[in-house]
This record gives sequence, structure tokens and C-alpha cells, in this order.
Amino acid sequence: MESLGFETHDHALCISDCIASADAQCKSRGLKFTPVRKRVLEILLQEHRALGAYEILDRLRAEGRGSQPPVAYRALDFLVSNGFAHKIERLNAFIACTHPGEDHAPAFMICRQCSAVAEAQTVPTKGQLGQAARDIGFQIERTVVEAEGLCPKCQEHAPL
Repeated sequence: MESLGFETHDHALCISDCIASADAQCKSRGLKFTPVRKRVLEILLQEHRALGAYEILDRLRAEGRGSQPPVAYRALDFLVSNGFAHKIERLNAFIACTHPGEDHAPAFMICRQCSAVAEAQTVPTKGQLGQAARDIGFQIERTVVEAEGLCPKCQEHAPL
């Protein structure tokens, strides 16, 4: 499983692949991938940064797709609960999952300057966290790892 980091990539292909994957998964699981849900996922995929619900709602409103907060929140809830998006707790914002349909434990690298977010993979049962859990008899079921710092692009432009 590759991580989609801060590197340059074919963004149009990235978007179309994720939408196609979400659509196929919805069909196979009997889920409704409504036009609003699809559009919210497209909005999240347009930029590799976390977006707040109200920012998404503003975009939907500008497109005539709804102006009430439940429109955005229902779509986001669907996307998160079905593994097509993640909530970045630190920012109270959302980002499209770069590995939809795959069982994984994401770790988010959040650039404090440009707000770009990269999704990397972790294995929470390994390493220090896994050992600490085993030492006290705790079974890890879910983790949220969020790291804040500077992405490579912002590091290049940071004053010394």
C-alpha cells in the first residue's frame, strides 16, 4: 500500500481513480453514492488538504446543491463511515481517503503553513504504542495519528 504524500502526481488520475473506486464499492455494498455524496468526495479530492464542513457547504451552495449544514454533514458522515474520507481531529476538518476500501490505520502529516495533508500508513500494534498497549493488557482497535510540521515545499521557503 503506497502512501500519497506531498510528491507531485497525476492529480486528475488520482481524482478519477478514487471516484471510480468509491462508486464500485458503493455498488458492491448496496450503498447509494448520491450526486451530493459524489460531489463532496470530488471537492475533498481537489486539494490534498483538509476542508471544514462549512467550506464544503460554501462550495455546494455556490453550485446550487444545497445551503443547509445538514447537506454537507450527511454527505461527510456517509463518506467517513464508509471509509472514503477521514476526519482530521486536530483541524475539525475532512480529507479524502487515499486508500478507500483497504483496511488501514492512517497517520496524517499536516503542514502548519499551507494546510496540505498527506496520509501515511501505520501499524498501531507494532512499535512503541503497540508495546505500551501489550504491557498493560490493552487491545488497540482504532488509532488516529496526526503530526503537524512543514511539508517539503514549505520547508524550501522557510526562513533559516
